[in-house]
Amino acid sequence: MPRHSANPSTERPLQLVHDFLIQMGGAERVVEVMSKAFPDAPIFTSATRDKGLFPVFREAEVRNSWMQHLPGMDRHHKKLFFLYPFAFQSLRLRPQSVAWISSSSFSKWLPKPRGARFVCYCHTPPRFFWMPDSYLENEIGNPLLRRFVRGLMPLFRWSDRRQSRKIDLFLANSRNVQQRIEECYGRDSIVVYPPVDVERFQVSEKTGDFCLIVSRLVAYKRIDLAVKAFTEAGKKLVIIGDGPDRARLEAMAGPSVTFLGRAPDEIVTESMATCRAYVFPGCEDFGITPVEAQACGKPVIAFRAGGALETVLENETGVFFDEPESESLQKALADFESRTWDPQLIRANAERFSEARFLEETRKILEPYLTANAPKAATEPGRVPDLTLLDGGPNPVGS
Repeated sequence: MPRHSANPSTERPLQLVHDFLIQMGGAERVVEVMSKAFPDAPIFTSATRDKGLFPVFREAEVRNSWMQHLPGMDRHHKKLFFLYPFAFQSLRLRPQSVAWISSSSFSKWLPKPRGARFVCYCHTPPRFFWMPDSYLENEIGNPLLRRFVRGLMPLFRWSDRRQSRKIDLFLANSRNVQQRIEECYGRDSIVVYPPVDVERFQVSEKTGDFCLIVSRLVAYKRIDLAVKAFTEAGKKLVIIGDGPDRARLEAMAGPSVTFLGRAPDEIVTESMATCRAYVFPGCEDFGITPVEAQACGKPVIAFRAGGALETVLENETGVFFDEPESESLQKALADFESRTWDPQLIRANAERFSEARFLEETRKILEPYLTANAPKAATEPGRVPDLTLLDGGPNPVGS
């Protein structure tokens, strides 16, 4: 992986910002890749949980807010959402710097110092502001508290839109999120797909008798659709991951569905390489795990929505089901079983989302911002620099 100095004498200092380093998921993988590529760049965040932290974050200079010292922060960080604006407003970046902000919630609240430039890699506008019906139902069990929080959402949406104005350039992790940025903030953006470590996975000649899911077990990911479909069909499904929805899912699962809980990377990699197919039943902003499965040459059975529409080629690297119902998923499973799949073609599709591609596109976008005499057009909010990325054509902007 190429490494870049964040502070050469001819460039503005680069600083990384992320919502929190508490749960290690797809968004944290993006920051991990950026931190490896720019090892001199400090990481500003609200709070960090040492347990389960990616190794690169132990080596990086991480600057936490005062929320780091709150008791129970690792367990209750989502319930303390109303404190994050104040936490980020307490952080201070260097003047004349460039902030690469990884955001799906509150990191945009960071104060913008004199002469600074903000480039925001948006995983999604905050779901609990802009899609409260689906999010709050899953995250807040107490109906009275849920009603109170719902009443605050118009204020948070107004404030989130206001904070978006300080961003010089939005990057979207998919066309799906690009459309959401336009709807929520009225802003154009450039699509830069997140980095997937495709080199970690290889095509295997071995194929087992099971399909696979690797996911946090939370309700909005709709793992229940897969559990019900595979239980009714009597087909083998292995689920790797843990979360608050696990007890409910285990209660509804038949003997053909196996829960492994959290598993080390080696087990995940082996399971990806030997499964019959990867099942992706929810609607995600992008979705890294279907790409990882394709890097193993394995087809994907996905719900026809969200990021899967951009990473899965229908009838070439996977099949879709159209309704969020068990019957629809079972029909897609039968369709999958009736086809012959080319592992090398599936692998080639996954390689479009490599870490090297992500870093090259990101470097090309950041370059004018890091240069002291950057063109004005590239730094005006709402404007997008004229960039042609490595795919040989113009990056989709506002499309």
